Amino acid sequence: MNQVTPLPAAADGAYALDIRNLRTTFPGAYGRAAIVDDVSLRLHPGEMLAVVGESGSGKSMSFMSALGLVAPPGRVESGQVLVNGTDLLKLSPQALRLQRGKAISMIFQDPLSGLNPVFTVGQQIVEVLQAHLPLGAAQAKARAIGLLEKVQIPDAARRFDHYPHQFSGGMRQRVLTAMAIALDPQVLIADEPTTALDVTVQAQVLDLIDGLRRDTGMAVVLITHDLGIVARHADRMAVMYAGRLVEQGTVPEVFARPSHPYTVSLLRSVPNLDEPAGQELMSISGTPPLPGSVRQGCAFEARCYLGKGREACRSARPALQAVDGGEHLSACHFSETVTLEARAA
Repeated sequence: MNQVTPLPAAADGAYALDIRNLRTTFPGAYGRAAIVDDVSLRLHPGEMLAVVGESGSGKSMSFMSALGLVAPPGRVESGQVLVNGTDLLKLSPQALRLQRGKAISMIFQDPLSGLNPVFTVGQQIVEVLQAHLPLGAAQAKARAIGLLEKVQIPDAARRFDHYPHQFSGGMRQRVLTAMAIALDPQVLIADEPTTALDVTVQAQVLDLIDGLRRDTGMAVVLITHDLGIVARHADRMAVMYAGRLVEQGTVPEVFARPSHPYTVSLLRSVPNLDEPAGQELMSISGTPPLPGSVRQGCAFEARCYLGKGREACRSARPALQAVDGGEHLSACHFSETVTLEARAA
């Protein structure tokens, strides 16, 4: 395991979410394989952090691990997940359930499967409220209707008694958002919240989440593969590949001066209206490695336009280190070269 550059020291509770050296494994073709491999992330109150990477990079699993939602045969091997100075991974299952929704909450990808089809949306929100708060039926209903209004569902009192199939995809996503913020969490994890929604509805859902963040001061983790969304909404971004963090920084820093070849490849694969007509988009050759198959060296080496075949990339796993001495971090032996080439492109 590589030595990760230590994050700056901070008093307990100074961060809304502080994930330290998180490692989660599953059995695989090469023994127990790390699906989340030494991941460390910090999030300030009121901040939006985008976590990006292709499918299977470990984005969702990192936060499923943080919430204690990894089912056997998966296993969180090590790490800390601190909220208000409390390590969620050290809590009993019952104590952790009480923290979910209250301290940290999650909106899952599919808005239809996230709701029970045999109960009204109102019943499902009331259930969340009454599981954590001493509310009577009338109080819980009034609060649930208020939450539906907060997420901008028209005619909330009437829609309270409707079933999930009576809502559009965008409206179902709003219901899930209402459930996720019902207990005023400090941290909201939005896992691909715009999946299968059209562009207009995507913008509405993201604007809603962004507005809630600004109004309440909660921190938001936005898991996505859409760099356009990242550019419009996020403050900072973390790039994952093969279960590992390969780059972190503010969105302007990473977009202007990417310092890892994988990040460069992702950015160059996005269509740009300012490019000359006929300009080819960059594609990333090959496929990600099987979990556990990379025992040493850089997991991206076989697909890298810069490091492929270089001895350092084959033999030594690059540490996540500061770029230019700041909080912009990159896990590449040749990050300076990457940055210079990206600037020149």
